[in-house]
Amino acid sequence: MSSTISAGDTMAKIRWQVMWERLLSVVEEQAQTLVRTAFSTSTREAGDVSAGVFDLDGKMLAQAVTGTPGHINSMARSVVHFINEFPVDSMSPGDAYITNDPWMGTGHLHDLTVVSPCYKGDKMVALFACTSHLVDIGGVGQSPDGRQVYHEGLYIPILPLMKNGKMENWLLKLIRANVREPIQVEGDIYALAACNETGSKRLLSMMNEYELNDLNDLGSYIIDTSRKGMSEAINKLPKGEWTASMRIDGYEEPIDLVATLAIRDGEISVDFTGTSRAVGRGINCPICYTEAYTSFGVKCVVAPSIPNNAGTLDAIKVTAPKNTIVNALHPAAVVARSTIGHMLPDVVFGCIEQAIPGVVPAEGTSNLWTIKLGAGHGMGMIGSEQGTPFMVNSFHSGGAGARPSQDGLSATPYPSGVRNVPVEATEAITPIVIWRKEFRQNSGGPGRHRGGLGQIMEIENREGTPFGIFATFERVHYPPRGRAGGSNGAKGRISLQKEQRHLRNKGFQTIPAGERLIIEMPGGGGIGLAFEREPNAVAADVKAGLVTKEAAARDYGVAVADDGEVDLEATATLRA
Repeated sequence: MSSTISAGDTMAKIRWQVMWERLLSVVEEQAQTLVRTAFSTSTREAGDVSAGVFDLDGKMLAQAVTGTPGHINSMARSVVHFINEFPVDSMSPGDAYITNDPWMGTGHLHDLTVVSPCYKGDKMVALFACTSHLVDIGGVGQSPDGRQVYHEGLYIPILPLMKNGKMENWLLKLIRANVREPIQVEGDIYALAACNETGSKRLLSMMNEYELNDLNDLGSYIIDTSRKGMSEAINKLPKGEWTASMRIDGYEEPIDLVATLAIRDGEISVDFTGTSRAVGRGINCPICYTEAYTSFGVKCVVAPSIPNNAGTLDAIKVTAPKNTIVNALHPAAVVARSTIGHMLPDVVFGCIEQAIPGVVPAEGTSNLWTIKLGAGHGMGMIGSEQGTPFMVNSFHSGGAGARPSQDGLSATPYPSGVRNVPVEATEAITPIVIWRKEFRQNSGGPGRHRGGLGQIMEIENREGTPFGIFATFERVHYPPRGRAGGSNGAKGRISLQKEQRHLRNKGFQTIPAGERLIIEMPGGGGIGLAFEREPNAVAADVKAGLVTKEAAARDYGVAVADDGEVDLEATATLRA
């Protein structure tokens, strides 16, 4: 196809659109290669990744659907850092570059980002980038106990990973020597490199098919069309400024998240002035990760159908005062930056609800209730060295908030989008056994539309030796709030079964030998008054075991008979 066809020509636009869709399939196959070849369960089972293609200025043209907003949207801004360190004219075919710099990558040391140039003949035509979460990167592990980023693991600046198709073995050796799971980590690094290679092969096949010598015209069409679409969507909204706040647990004291959202001509800005200061523990959030989840929250409501790329992201401006917890500066500890980042869409929704009532969900668990466990020598657990050493990262989640016209999703990791890891996968690679994993009754906030349910998990080391949990849980002290008269979701809880003792929601803690860890995850908030919920819907929840009869009568004013049907007379009395 000739690149001289006028963009105003209808047939030309159709061709551009076809190629755009094809480019989206290229990056999706890129991401699936990463998922299929990765060693760690966080990538292989949960899809905690991102993949995308960029122009030679570092602007993202397309991203894979597979992946998380935190990885995708922060990776979208990271490639320019690679280009600044290694200009495109210094790169060669077969090169690849790597970093886990939290401020130039995706927010913490456990994420590796790899960037690779793509050449058509001797001419560079694109850059591919991908990110994956590692099970371990050394340091204090996945706990927010560290005081500085230096405590949290091996810090890799932007460095060559491959030169002329050959791995930099000195770098791999250095990484292997600094992590507890060298086989998994090195395997994931090779998967990242393979992922970009697949993207390059598929892109070249596409370019040959469409007789493209470069992506300049197609890239301009994608970015310009997306930016125009975002502007049109934003201009349909009311203009003005709205402020919302939310208090969450924090580490040693509560954290206040405050956002002011402004809608202007073709642009939305979100400013976090008023948010709590950065803290001396690893829950701080670099601005790149703040931008990622803030932009995601805005785009979910304003233009969910427009593909995500540099054009759409440029319409959303995110700012925060330096050294606030949403703009933490080096060398702040940031390992659990998702603790803060995942809450930001809820704060954004609080602003949007004021501007456009009735279009956003109630607050959800939001923060992932990831089960991060480990055991082995030197971890401060007497007797653990007698068992199998391990580190594992298993994604799970509480309930999402009720939606404006539907109940909330249960045990669903919104906004992160990662999948829950099957218990069999965790049990296959560790001595951990999960005795129970089920919905947590009555945890969804009552409302006309009920909040999603959390879940309960019961965990033990089958070898009978101690193990540790790296806790990074939220919504234990401050529950997800309901909206429009809906009730709050249930707060979360972490405890020991035999000792019947509650554990802290943050930090590394030991589970004694022979003890079981009980994880009770929060539920999402409800929307609307509970007494407005259809009685038959309440009875269906009781039949399904999601709500008890007692809660149905207390919270919804619905009496459910022994046969599972609504007792109309008793219900009328309760609701009178």
